[in-house]
Amino acid sequence: MEIEKIRTVDNEIAELIEKELDRQRNTIELIASENFTSPAVMAACGTVATNKYAEGKPGKRFYNGCEVVDEIETLAQERVKKLFGMEHANVQPHSGAQANMAVFLYALKPGDKILGMDLSNGGHLTHGSPANFSGMYFDVASYGVDDNGYIDYDKLEKTALEHKPKLIICGASAYARIIDFKKFKEVADKVGAYLMADIAHIAGLVATGHHPSPAGYADFVTTTTHKTLRGPRGGVVMCSEQHAQGIDKAVFPGIQGGPLEHIIAGKAVAFKEALQPEFKQYSENIIKNAKKLAETLISNGIDLVSGGTDNHLMIIDLRKFDKTGKDMSNVLEKINITANKNTVPNDPKSPFVTSGVRLGVPAATTRGFNVEDMKIVGEIIAEAIKNSEDEQKLSELKKKSLELCVKYPLYPNM
Repeated sequence: MEIEKIRTVDNEIAELIEKELDRQRNTIELIASENFTSPAVMAACGTVATNKYAEGKPGKRFYNGCEVVDEIETLAQERVKKLFGMEHANVQPHSGAQANMAVFLYALKPGDKILGMDLSNGGHLTHGSPANFSGMYFDVASYGVDDNGYIDYDKLEKTALEHKPKLIICGASAYARIIDFKKFKEVADKVGAYLMADIAHIAGLVATGHHPSPAGYADFVTTTTHKTLRGPRGGVVMCSEQHAQGIDKAVFPGIQGGPLEHIIAGKAVAFKEALQPEFKQYSENIIKNAKKLAETLISNGIDLVSGGTDNHLMIIDLRKFDKTGKDMSNVLEKINITANKNTVPNDPKSPFVTSGVRLGVPAATTRGFNVEDMKIVGEIIAEAIKNSEDEQKLSELKKKSLELCVKYPLYPNM
């Protein structure tokens, strides 16, 4: 990241980028959907590939001069197919939401019935929320979790049989347990529905075998390329060859124009990194760190939705403390820990206030935090929740957070 080159043209932006780098260096990042890319990924995203317009797909562009970016994009496609065991991949979606939109455009017509996980139970906006295109243009039925915080597969099946959706969506943005893709496929087959697996949050874990894969079960697999995959911000949509042409047309010209070839270059680098043995170890460390953080919180009297985690994230349930997710995420930020407010199942509070806080460990794990560090982090968070109005205590906890940040320097050569 060459801030000095920016400074020669725009000192204001250079100063703000430096401030953001400083914020990241001095913060324990526990937002489950965030991570730190490698310098190589960032460098790829800042190359001359940004100059090339490349509407279409490799070998079939609407502009001349695409022979090199064709090779970049083809490499990204081949690598991500290998990573997830899929027959076809389109790496052009600018985000996970647009990857999902491409599937909707190809597989559905406005007004068709879809079945997705309820947002308040851990689903995603693009799985049928009325605030999103998926809820505005399609007839939505929802499934959720049981009293123990696990997906209620029996109720899922009953809901599917009742509503006969054309598309069932599995995957979540705030669900801490293993997703049974085989069971989802069985339900989809019973009602003749397409199955879409949105693995945006767990992609890195799926790629390394630390979470079961939807390959062979789902008709469509969508993901972001950041989060546990640790690439640049972007999306991918994958499918069998049967649906390849339709998905490609849905991406372009269906939902977007020219692809961001510099970001696709960054995706290609990230996919290569994810194919290395070191990434498998990283993924294993995510699981270990998440379990240790969850275990520490529980042993310090903090409730978690579903009582723990199988993946990279967990949801703190604050109801017994009569505190809100909004307030507690702000308290954590005061002590240099970033997390986000999140609903808990059957939350009595609004999505803008919530009774929960979502925590995730991918970014901290990238930085080098180990299980002993996560134990300290869990103790800091528990103390902050219990002493959220004690400024002296919060000051002491902030000092502990900063000590961990100093222990693991972020981007030391920038």
